[in-house]
Amino acid sequence: MAPKSKKQKSSGVKKGIKHDKNKELPPVGEEEEAINMESMGHPEIYPLVLTTKTQEIFNCRVDEDMTDEQPYKFLKKQDILADFSNRAAVSDFYPVKKIIQAYPGDEILLVYDKDFKYGLNFYIIGTEEGKELYFNPPEVPEEQEEHIEFKELAPEDVFTYKPPCSKPWVSLGSEKEIEEESVKESTKQITYMISRKRHEFGAPIKFSDQNASSVKDGYIECTAYSDRNFVIKQFEKDVGMQAIPQVMDTSTQTKWAYPKTATTQYYPREFLEEEKEILKQSKPLADFLNNMSISVEIALQQNEITNTFIDDWKCLAEEEGTFGDKTDTHLKEYQSFTDLHNLTEKMVTCVSWHPQIYGLIAVSVAVRLSFEDRVHFSGKLLLQPSLILFWSFSDPIHPQLMLESPEDIFCFKFCPSNPNIIAGGCINGQIVMWDITAHADRIENIKTGGSRSKKATLKPMFLLEPDMNKEEMYIRHCAVSSIENGHKKVITDIHWLPDTFEINRMGSVFENRSGICCQLVTCSADCTVCFWDIRPLKTMTPQPTDKKKEETIEIPSDIPSTFLHLDLSWKPLAKLKLSKGETTLDHCPTKISLGEERLLYKTQDKALAENKAMKSGEMNPYQNLESGLANILKPIEDFCTKFFVGTEEGEVIYTDWKLERDPETGRLMSKKPVSLYTVHDSAVHDGAVHTVQRSPFYKDIILTVGGWNVAIWKENVMIGPLLQSSCAPKRYTSGHWSLTRPGVFYIGREDGYIDIWDLLEKTHEPAQSQNICITMITCIKPWTFSAKQQFIAIADYYGTLHILEIPWTLSHPSANEVSSVSHYFQREVKHLEYVRQRKEIREQEKKEMELELEKKKIKTYQKTKEQLEAELKLEYESYLELERTTLINLGLLKAPDTLPSFMEMM
Repeated sequence: MAPKSKKQKSSGVKKGIKHDKNKELPPVGEEEEAINMESMGHPEIYPLVLTTKTQEIFNCRVDEDMTDEQPYKFLKKQDILADFSNRAAVSDFYPVKKIIQAYPGDEILLVYDKDFKYGLNFYIIGTEEGKELYFNPPEVPEEQEEHIEFKELAPEDVFTYKPPCSKPWVSLGSEKEIEEESVKESTKQITYMISRKRHEFGAPIKFSDQNASSVKDGYIECTAYSDRNFVIKQFEKDVGMQAIPQVMDTSTQTKWAYPKTATTQYYPREFLEEEKEILKQSKPLADFLNNMSISVEIALQQNEITNTFIDDWKCLAEEEGTFGDKTDTHLKEYQSFTDLHNLTEKMVTCVSWHPQIYGLIAVSVAVRLSFEDRVHFSGKLLLQPSLILFWSFSDPIHPQLMLESPEDIFCFKFCPSNPNIIAGGCINGQIVMWDITAHADRIENIKTGGSRSKKATLKPMFLLEPDMNKEEMYIRHCAVSSIENGHKKVITDIHWLPDTFEINRMGSVFENRSGICCQLVTCSADCTVCFWDIRPLKTMTPQPTDKKKEETIEIPSDIPSTFLHLDLSWKPLAKLKLSKGETTLDHCPTKISLGEERLLYKTQDKALAENKAMKSGEMNPYQNLESGLANILKPIEDFCTKFFVGTEEGEVIYTDWKLERDPETGRLMSKKPVSLYTVHDSAVHDGAVHTVQRSPFYKDIILTVGGWNVAIWKENVMIGPLLQSSCAPKRYTSGHWSLTRPGVFYIGREDGYIDIWDLLEKTHEPAQSQNICITMITCIKPWTFSAKQQFIAIADYYGTLHILEIPWTLSHPSANEVSSVSHYFQREVKHLEYVRQRKEIREQEKKEMELELEKKKIKTYQKTKEQLEAELKLEYESYLELERTTLINLGLLKAPDTLPSFMEMM
């Protein structure tokens, strides 16, 4: 037992702090630094908060292992370091991690601070000198010790009674305040004198009616006038006020009622024994039993076949096994994922559910830096891996797989025909391919709380036990595209072409030669849209090889050879530029939507069947991609090659991917857009387009999200959008259609809210808004687990992935919802056509009005010209007459002679 000096006893202790021994204190965050008691003269002491779990791990429980007699314990340094590796930032010793790592000894002294002298319930001593000082405190001089004991026995704050004594009154100005607050008469008093004649005193009074206007001085009119004494505007007024309790007096009296019978009991009326014997032998009873026996047998058989006690009201609607009832309309938080092992500030750029394994979701993360900061920290960013993380519902802390990439991934997609193949687009314009077939068993055997069948129900997160000792699995990419021949800027969107068709370098459509998804389409900020083929190109002539320069490259064993032929030599099959036509500038695409994109929603069961076939012994078709090149191309007639494109300027373009040859140069060029909605149009977004998606229920309905509004378009309707929302309070950042309800879609905002639109309820504003996080929402992706349980994944700017459960009202459509929403879209098309016709009529009327106005101007001009000529003629004739008279008077002109007329002068 370590001795305690009297100096330690008399030191200040926080008396107002109460410590609950059974209550766990919150852990210290990993960003907090170790607290040093240097300000109190003990730089070797570092306070800590140890929870009940940590006390049990290190056997330092309060009042059991740590008592008043022995408030200290030696902890092994290796045990604390092992706790760091097991619990990482969750460990209570994490704030003093550097102190423990730098400690020279093998045992660290842990002291229980019962009185919270240093602010927390425990503290450690970080130096060997401090440990010696704790067990061997310095001696206190005898005089100082006696003084301390005297203070303890007779403290200065002991109360002693002193009788009160009278003091002279000293004025502090209160009489002036009383005088100022006293009421004084401010107006001059008016004195009235009323007189009466003497002989009228005591005379009887008679009242009668008369007209006041007929008698002089019969009435006096009191007209209103302004008095300066009463028109002063009062700015401030001191009023005394005192609150009193409201008192209410009430009384009650029990109403008397006359006594009456409350209960009644009957006793059975029975036959006598003699009467029973007579009744048993009677013929009417025997006939009754014989007639009713058949009916009784039928009734008993019906009771065996049909349950007569069933509740028909409960059978009117199916029972739901989800959390909440059918009246709940809010999204419920189910689980969240955050990469705690990576301390770099990253955001989630793309989210995608695994098409086959339920409860498994993949996310791509990127560093939250601008272009200038990326250039500045380029050296440090090369040392940090760019990853795609696979999260499972069973383990919210450790990723199941981590796919490595040369640069940050901004979009990626699972292959529809084989989910083990993944393609992603990088920030530098390269496309990366992964093959996780070798790790398929690892992710398929994840504990998801049920089987892989759709009839299973996911267990809640608190019922699953994460594997704390799981090793991190890093998977390298197996192919990357060529830097010189690919995109020059960040790839903003990527899609797999369905396995039903493929295209050639001219953009013509043919039947798929291999029966699997082998082609990709990407768009980038370099104003291009590229089509890629993962199969090797067929060379017509063999190329000579130089044996001297031939080098053999060893392939690591952990990299599959599926796409080895593409690595660093992969070139796009066709490249499409979105030119603006009259200018040399090009459109900058951000999102694209192909005409056959909706088919990818229905390939899940087909991909599952193909995956089972490959497991049964058949060869993976992606291992022999060259076999598809031997098939003969068969063109597909009447195939729509047009697609929608959203641009960085907020434009929505409907164009064709087929290329045509320039008649002058002979080069392949992209066609002009079929329709273009520019910034000057009213029906266009006022910011970059973040979502262009086709409805999973209608192949010609497209949702676009960008800027501060949302728009819904219909293919082949070039007039404008069917629906355009008003400006939102915050900028929209992402959106997605509902997978089960045709009239519902989700929109994410930059303030962390999600707007839920229901076209059957409201078409001018969202049906409801719900807060999900405190920062910008970057991606939204719903997923259907079963008919009774649906989830939606929402990613934010701080790198957190939120999994929410969709309520029954937002996941189950009504009986005629598909036809009702379709009818709504048809009405909007007719409305657009009507608006277009009215615009044409108004323009025609405007032209006619302008023509009539021009005619009126011409007539007015002609009329004005004739009036001016007539006035000039009269003035000239009067002038000639005056001149003629003057010349005759002077004798210079004879009377018969005349001057030239006005017309002759003209």
